[in-house]
Amino acid sequence: MTVTAFSALACPLDGQPLQRSAGSWRCAAGHSYDIASQGYTHLLPVQHKRSRDPGDSKEMVAARRRFLQAGHYESIATAVNHAFFNKIDAKAALNLLDAGCGEGYYLRQLAAATGAAQTVAGLGLDISKWAVQSAAKQAPQLNWVVGSNARLPVLPNTLDGVLCLFGFPVYGEFARVLKGGGRLIQVDAGPEHLRQLREIIYPALKAERCGPLAPPPGFDLAHSETISYELPIAGQSEIADLLAMTPHLYKATAEGKARAAALTAITLTVDVRLQTFLRTGTAL
Repeated sequence: MTVTAFSALACPLDGQPLQRSAGSWRCAAGHSYDIASQGYTHLLPVQHKRSRDPGDSKEMVAARRRFLQAGHYESIATAVNHAFFNKIDAKAALNLLDAGCGEGYYLRQLAAATGAAQTVAGLGLDISKWAVQSAAKQAPQLNWVVGSNARLPVLPNTLDGVLCLFGFPVYGEFARVLKGGGRLIQVDAGPEHLRQLREIIYPALKAERCGPLAPPPGFDLAHSETISYELPIAGQSEIADLLAMTPHLYKATAEGKARAAALTAITLTVDVRLQTFLRTGTAL
């Protein structure tokens, strides 16, 4: 496996190609974006932000990093890798985007699974600067940017694959940047996901939607599977990390958080749905 620089970045202001020049990226119109000392680039203009510091906090990112590095979701990463590389040319040159990459765990795993004769240019994007800083520190050989799925700073028809894992899919943008036949790998929580924890932190559970999703416009469904297993978690710190890395941290009541904080061990159900969509057009 050979990692190469990602060269399909687009200016977030005018959509023109960005060219790297020393320590910055520039477009023909003169817009310039510095590469931070940590190795990432900020491509989220202030007018596209909904808050001063959007996305996950530094503490949430650190909790997610610890939890994922412990291997608790390794089975999900393995399934994602298999779904992406299924029937991919053993000598392919691949441009990949992890849209909502967090601290970069899944993109790192995917890059590591790339075949010996394959070339990969990987881009991780997240709206949280703290997430992107953490990702860049852990895998400087890949490319990392602060940006939004709503306006991907990527040139049209340039990507072979997009990951959207527990994130916020923007299918129109994914269709724009993928080549014909390019793959969108999407992972979402299933109805039983972390049920045991949710039963502790909420007074009552809402009914979960569990029916199949129709392919979004511009895509065909190629594959769908459920990944389900029991996950024992021991120790208050790991349970706290899990809660901190999920939206439940903000949705739970104070009483529910207190009950979770008192736990010293719990066995959880991991239940996620993985879907592979193909961009309509010529196959890879």
